[in-house]
Amino acid sequence: MSETGTTPLAGRLKQQIANDGPITVADYMARCLADPEHGYYMSAEPFGASGDFITAPEVSQMFGELIGAWLLHVWTALKSPPRVHLVELGPGRGTLSRDILRVAGLRPGFREALTLHLVETSERLRAVQAETLAESGLTPVWHDGLDSLPQDGPLLVVANEFFDALPIHQYVNTGKAWCERCVGLDEAGDLAFVTGPGQLDTRPLAAELRGAPAGAIIETQPLSNALAETLATRIARQDGAALVIDYGTTRTAPGDTLQAVRRHAYDPVLAHPGTADLTAHVNFEALARAMRVAPLVPRGAITQGEFLLRLGLLERAGRLGAGKSPDAQERIHGEVERLAGPEEMGTLFKVLAVARADISLPAFDT
Repeated sequence: MSETGTTPLAGRLKQQIANDGPITVADYMARCLADPEHGYYMSAEPFGASGDFITAPEVSQMFGELIGAWLLHVWTALKSPPRVHLVELGPGRGTLSRDILRVAGLRPGFREALTLHLVETSERLRAVQAETLAESGLTPVWHDGLDSLPQDGPLLVVANEFFDALPIHQYVNTGKAWCERCVGLDEAGDLAFVTGPGQLDTRPLAAELRGAPAGAIIETQPLSNALAETLATRIARQDGAALVIDYGTTRTAPGDTLQAVRRHAYDPVLAHPGTADLTAHVNFEALARAMRVAPLVPRGAITQGEFLLRLGLLERAGRLGAGKSPDAQERIHGEVERLAGPEEMGTLFKVLAVARADISLPAFDT
């Protein structure tokens, strides 16, 4: 049974496929998320209770505060450079940067050293970020990509739920070869998954992956890996550190992780192109390999729960709830569980850090 596209973008995709043939899963993701006219991030309000999903910074201020403290420690380990660039990739509503800057204000030297750079392609989201950060005291500089980031001074880069939205390729084992999974049309003219002509070179794969059963799916993330390597190359040249937080796996394994979320519920991947969020699990093993650019050394990936608890999430929650009403304390307890609980974000989300080997990184160098 096919999944049916029922949006303006679906009509355009069907026409394109009818004219030119099936498109890859990567092309489908790119169009759904970033089409200039109908792309999800160009027109929808994805974040918060009124959107389609809630990210960790929107769950609790404690998330951004602990990351701010982590960045402060890294700045100190870098010998407190007088100028350092705070870079957030895919900053959402700007909430994480706002909370980081609030913590930075506790150490005037750190706060004065910071410039703020946001990598964001959506003009609509840029306007939201500007409003969120209006009282932060720092005017952000927006960038469409990594190329225009400053080339002087260390970079402190944070990417929270950024890589999961980058297009992936999928390959399905037909029993004879690993063929690329594509989006085409079924007999009724509806969007449907089909097998394309492209094939995966399995020589680099581990033996257990090459021997996966027929019908198994392997995902690759060439765009994510290329961006990670570019970012690491910049940090290796300019100094600094990167912190990547996302949901994903710590090793390469077969599986179909492509998913759509619409109105806080899972949605068929092909049902509402352009009006549902599309994501896939990040392969942290591949990401770490891409970021191993001398003299940088990847640390992790560890679970988000481990990361936040090692940074003092429980202690921060205790201070935040001290003297508050029972209702407020219960709310804070719920936020802790949402961020670090094994049934919530605590286990599914992973954290990877990259810096020089001689730079001590809290939560990783224990």
